[in-house]
Amino acid sequence: MIVDSYLPTNQGRGRLARRFDEAGYGCVRVQSSPEVPILFRSSLSLDGYAANIVHDGDLDETIRAVAAHEPVAVVAGSEVGVEFADTLSEALGLPTNGTALSSARRDKFRMIETIKAAGVHGADQLLVESEDQLAAWHADRGGRVVVKPIRGGGGDGVFFCDSPEESVRAYRALINRGNVYTSTNEAVVAQEYHFGAEYMLNTVSRDGHHHVCDIWKTSRISANGVLDLCDAVYLMKREGEVQQQLADYAYEVLDALGIRHGPAHIEIKMTPKGPCLVEVGARIAGGDLSHYAFLGVGESQVEWTVDAYVDPDRFMARYAEDYRLQAHFASVAMVSPVEGTLAGYPHLDELKSLESLLEVRTLVQPGERISRTVDDLTYPVIVNLRHDVEEVVLRDSGTVRYLDGTAFYRTAG
Repeated sequence: MIVDSYLPTNQGRGRLARRFDEAGYGCVRVQSSPEVPILFRSSLSLDGYAANIVHDGDLDETIRAVAAHEPVAVVAGSEVGVEFADTLSEALGLPTNGTALSSARRDKFRMIETIKAAGVHGADQLLVESEDQLAAWHADRGGRVVVKPIRGGGGDGVFFCDSPEESVRAYRALINRGNVYTSTNEAVVAQEYHFGAEYMLNTVSRDGHHHVCDIWKTSRISANGVLDLCDAVYLMKREGEVQQQLADYAYEVLDALGIRHGPAHIEIKMTPKGPCLVEVGARIAGGDLSHYAFLGVGESQVEWTVDAYVDPDRFMARYAEDYRLQAHFASVAMVSPVEGTLAGYPHLDELKSLESLLEVRTLVQPGERISRTVDDLTYPVIVNLRHDVEEVVLRDSGTVRYLDGTAFYRTAG
């Protein structure tokens, strides 16, 4: 059972259904509510699923419908499916993370409070109840703070605020609108801002035993009014002092949040005081990272997740092994400074001549509307690089950034 999977089975997280099928386990899709989240409305696909069960509010009926298929596992197919996957797996007596901490695996305020209660380092933060409360908290602590929805995603609705006045404006903007997952932000959290490099770890667990499948270092720039806009991710080797600090910290976070089974996507800042959690998703990473990891390592969260649920003996025999890079990989995003109707990319051929080029993904086509890039959802072009020699990938990623800018885009009119 895959809960709230919206991509076709041969793309992104949808590859999970295909891998289960190849292992001899057909997949049934479960949708946690009749309403499809905004982010996924253009990508809903039922291809490759034996059935589709839509939960309409009657939990007992949904459990009966799911049980009729005699499932061996229930896995979240996206962020919005995490809590319902916990509910179903617990009710059916399957390997489960349980429901006791489900909300802490989705609610970004409760998430940080939960790990801190377990003795794990986490950010100072405030669950905002009023503008005056937020302004007073920011004024008292000083410095820069991050204001964001407690259940957002994709970098949508994240504000970096250097004054109480900026924080209040951010709160007003968020509390009166929805995000990529929901039509209305139910609450907003303010957190201290940490300086340092940001990393992403993708893990899979079985019975509380954790395996790091891949580690990524992100590159950040300030553009289009966004302070820390992610413009690239680089696949790291597993060995190294920083990597081990990140892994050890990630294991503490997983244990604190009760993630004993299945995949997790963990975002961590390496601050001068050590690792500090940004947030966790108790599901396979988005942004096609599992596919990218497969290209660099030879396997990914997808393969490890299948093993964790249907071949636990194989998982347990290998989980303590470190992954080995087969090739160096980077995914570099073009950052649009323009908006309007796109007429073309004048320098696209120069991208295609890069020595380590694997593919150019054109997400905004000529004739379509292009927006300024302000989050993970507004990249117009993704350039993927792969090579046996790391320096070639680093050189070419620098060239991609050099080519980007106003001259890279031609708009109509």
